[in-house]
Amino acid sequence: MQIFSIRRCAALSVGVVMLTAGVTALGQKKGKGQDYDRTAIATVLHDANVYVASDADAQKISLVTPGHEIQIVERSGPWVKVFANTDINDAANEDDSSKPIFGEDANVMPASGWIRDKGILGPATASGDVILFGSAANFEDEAERPHAPKGAAASAHLLYKRVAEYFPSSPLAGEAAWRAADIRWQLDKLDVSTLPSAKEQEAYLRPQIYEGELKKVMKVYPGSEFAARAAFDLLDNKLCGDWQGLPKCPEMETGLYVKYAQQYADGPKAAEALYNAVYRQGVVVTMYLVQEDKKKSDEAAKRMQALAMDLKSRYPKSEFAARGESLAFRVSQGIPIYGSDRD
Repeated sequence: MQIFSIRRCAALSVGVVMLTAGVTALGQKKGKGQDYDRTAIATVLHDANVYVASDADAQKISLVTPGHEIQIVERSGPWVKVFANTDINDAANEDDSSKPIFGEDANVMPASGWIRDKGILGPATASGDVILFGSAANFEDEAERPHAPKGAAASAHLLYKRVAEYFPSSPLAGEAAWRAADIRWQLDKLDVSTLPSAKEQEAYLRPQIYEGELKKVMKVYPGSEFAARAAFDLLDNKLCGDWQGLPKCPEMETGLYVKYAQQYADGPKAAEALYNAVYRQGVVVTMYLVQEDKKKSDEAAKRMQALAMDLKSRYPKSEFAARGESLAFRVSQGIPIYGSDRD
């Protein structure tokens, strides 16, 4: 399974502005409660122009991009009359922290018009969950490439989201919900990382990444690997920005990762969490040496060795176990793993 990482998100930042927008809701749109008409909603798998009339020569009034929602009003031959982009107010109603920090606001407004009857998919479409998931995965793949198409990440996010919304009983629903939430998280994380406040030591001194989608994954799919992955992402909001050469932060973060590994011991990110704890204790060893506090440095070295041994015993086949053992060996040889390691 492909998972976005902050190292790969540079190519995705162009898509973040498509994830949120502040607009006024259309009166015709119903809330997604019991009265929500699932037979009328759908999304598109490609860019679809909205025309004032069912004529290719008519004026274009809007554009529906992949994953955004439409409400079908009527059909006429190869044309469909719709209320387009009726979902953009959903994001506007979320917590203010979900709004993009940089970039232009989305200019697309809900509009009534006609689109061509192709590439439209709704809850009643046969194999719709597979088609949506595959389309989202293709956009995700494009977003990870150099010179990624504009909006590819946003389209992947929304199409994955539609899998979980339209097909909640699908075996793909859990993974789709997780992927949608993770893509948004990584984009927002990248956005926050460009702020001057990103280097603040304390997490509360920088904007928090929006947690709503990840927390929903944990609520809807408790005990699943996707809930464990979501919980791992959420740790980002608790980490320090810049350690500033002081042991306070890596010490605190060690505790966060150890606690996570204990809580999600059988999850897919447990080994990585323990490795992160090993690395941070190795950093602490160096920091205390710089402060000429050999006693605390030795204590950190002992804790690092214990964590590395625990990692190896619990996840012996994991790459992170080997990486942790390598770090522990370096520290035992007096080689710093933070700062310069040249003698």
